[in-house]
Amino acid sequence: MRILHTSDWHLGKRLESFSRLDEQQEVLNEICDIAEKEQVHVVLISGDLFDTFNPSTEAVDLFYRTLKRLANNGKRAVIAIAGNHDSPDRIEAPDPLARECGILFVGYPNSTINPFKLDSGLEVIQSEQGFIELKVPEATELLRLILTPYANEFRLRTFLGNEDPEEELRMILKEKWEETANRFCDNKGVNILSAHLFMMKEGEEQPEEPEDEKPVLYIGGAQPVFSNDIPEAVQYVALGHLHRKQIIDNNHCPVIYSGSPLAYSFGEANQDKFVVCINAEAGKNAEFTEIQLEKGKRLLRKRFEDVDVAVEWLIQNPDPFVELTMVSETYLSSTDRKRLYEAHEGIVTLIPEVLHQNPDDFEASSNIELSKSMDELFKDFFLSRKGQEPNDRLMNLFKEVLSEEEL
Repeated sequence: MRILHTSDWHLGKRLESFSRLDEQQEVLNEICDIAEKEQVHVVLISGDLFDTFNPSTEAVDLFYRTLKRLANNGKRAVIAIAGNHDSPDRIEAPDPLARECGILFVGYPNSTINPFKLDSGLEVIQSEQGFIELKVPEATELLRLILTPYANEFRLRTFLGNEDPEEELRMILKEKWEETANRFCDNKGVNILSAHLFMMKEGEEQPEEPEDEKPVLYIGGAQPVFSNDIPEAVQYVALGHLHRKQIIDNNHCPVIYSGSPLAYSFGEANQDKFVVCINAEAGKNAEFTEIQLEKGKRLLRKRFEDVDVAVEWLIQNPDPFVELTMVSETYLSSTDRKRLYEAHEGIVTLIPEVLHQNPDDFEASSNIELSKSMDELFKDFFLSRKGQEPNDRLMNLFKEVLSEEEL
């Protein structure tokens, strides 16, 4: 059985004022092409499908069009679980219609999918809370999936039927996983765990969460889930939440964060992005291949001490998004700012780094700023951000806003 693991699509996410929707469409098309090329039987999406609980119409449209293409009229199973950015109810809302296409949504750790069978041969044979067993077209073995979408600690304890505050949450999860695996996951089928949570190998350094990510904080701040809490019967663990592709453990089975398909913050600057293709066979160790994604803009952090050098580099590298730090003895002039912004359309942040700054100069500068009118301050701000002064129409609008505030 061939399985494609991806996660953290964050559809609808922006980078400051920049939309990423076109890039997201490109990279999702690339993932669809990979699914076809690798002839995978199943696609697992391990959470954070959208970036917000209420995604835009465009993001929702892209999501469903992509899943429909991945499912290939029910010939390929697509299983998507909710992450900490997703609304579980929204994720599960289209389930009855989605099932007819071979797409299964799981929003809560205690969600149950009723058994069904499609003309394509895709069939859910049995199901209970947090578990499904599938017969997949063109695959000779059954697929067993233990599914743990994101939930905060209170909900997770409630869903798993254990509200004892003294018992460690990871032990509750471990017991639930063990119970499910003992009941359903023998060596006559392929056994996979898909979860959206913060997992690490016990005794090793904690992996970093993305700098602009909503922190899972060990599922509600309790404690980390360790890779040795995974049942022995599980052959692969498909994780979501961390945006960098990383192998958490590979002792008795691969435990892998596939990472996001695009870099979404400058904490991910210059990262390569991947999906993971798994070859799994009943009773044997799962094998996997990391497939690098090519679509989407790279995010780069660059630091220069000379404006001319910076401008030359920006002109020669028009494609990436850039966080630009300019080092100088004095603050950047509006002319230099304008030159930089005109040289590159993808400057997300421009950071001035002033060397040997004299506190007296700062105080004098502050006094000058305080002596300026609101109109003058607005003109300075607009010039620093846009490289030009605001026109009369914009200034009139600004004055209207000020007058409303004064009322």
